[in-house]
Amino acid sequence: QVQLVESGGGLVQAGGSLRLSCAASGRTFSTGVMGWFRQAPGKEREFVAALTWTGGTTDYAGSVKGRFTISGDNAKNTVFLQMNTLKPEDTAVYYCAAKKSGRWYGEYDYWGQGTQVTVSS
Repeated sequence: QVQLVESGGGLVQAGGSLRLSCAASGRTFSTGVMGWFRQAPGKEREFVAALTWTGGTTDYAGSVKGRFTISGDNAKNTVFLQMNTLKPEDTAVYYCAAKKSGRWYGEYDYWGQGTQVTVSS
């Protein structure tokens, strides 16, 4: 099993920044791909960004490209999501997810509990 613990959410004004962290523990060899997803009230969960440890490939949703950056510390099994120029529509619960291999799309095997991000206008 893999445990994912997110941190760093909070309340920020529009135009501000936040940095989310996701620490993985347990069978971390099963976390070849780490992703961030978000779910706003009344909406479906959507993909935000993903990082593939091998090769360092990153992928982003169009709505966050240029504003958000995903990165990671492999030695600490931790992935980060730097969110800049935040907008009210970025308000959501952000989830960290992981799977053994593949690309950003498809099923993820492990999920964190989520962290709330609220952007005020």
